[in-house]
Amino acid sequence: MANSGQVDISEEDFLQLSGIQHFAFCKRQWALIHIEQLWKENLRTVEGSLLHERTHDPFFTEKRKNVIVSRDMPIFSRSLGITGKCDVVEFVRDDEQGVKLFGRAGKWLPHPVEYKRGKTKLDDCDRLQLTAQAMCLEEMLVCPMIEQGFLFYGETRRREKVNLTEELRDSVRKMLAEMHEFFGRRYTPRVKRSKSCNACSLKNDCLPRLQGSRPNVASYIGETAVYSK
Repeated sequence: MANSGQVDISEEDFLQLSGIQHFAFCKRQWALIHIEQLWKENLRTVEGSLLHERTHDPFFTEKRKNVIVSRDMPIFSRSLGITGKCDVVEFVRDDEQGVKLFGRAGKWLPHPVEYKRGKTKLDDCDRLQLTAQAMCLEEMLVCPMIEQGFLFYGETRRREKVNLTEELRDSVRKMLAEMHEFFGRRYTPRVKRSKSCNACSLKNDCLPRLQGSRPNVASYIGETAVYSK
């Protein structure tokens, strides 16, 4: 359940939950999108949007035996200061650990399901986003800790179970604290070039080659002094 010792964040200061993935991938990319309001489509982002469109129908729910499927479900957390949507939430019948749902008999335990293009990544970007979704659901529904969620990858057409560990949850809390701090200061980090820059849809706005090679003040003054002699 949500930690009652945490201070609620005002709704006007909520950040987009989807930004967690951007921040984990590149802090500068997150700032360009969420602070400076820059966004460009590329093949990867278009493919991801098309995959999500197939799952998003906010008026559609279905029941499959002991599972209720809800799509495009709005979620939020006042303690984390985020808002967003789950692609899919599967409510599994669990009369011992579950929670009551309006208009449904029995008790149900939620599991978030996030759809992604491509295939499994070595980093935790997708897992952190999924973990944040689970933390929102726990707070909203006042339910026990959600121990697992699922990632579905469009390229492999495979669904992978993710154990939502305390380590992932702690990373989400620390990351969001830093995101709120950056957003409050309207701070955009400097470029840290990596091989991931080539896959970024904002590389022409970020200009990692130019900014990454920009000399610092000390070296610039040193070079100027040499040439002036």
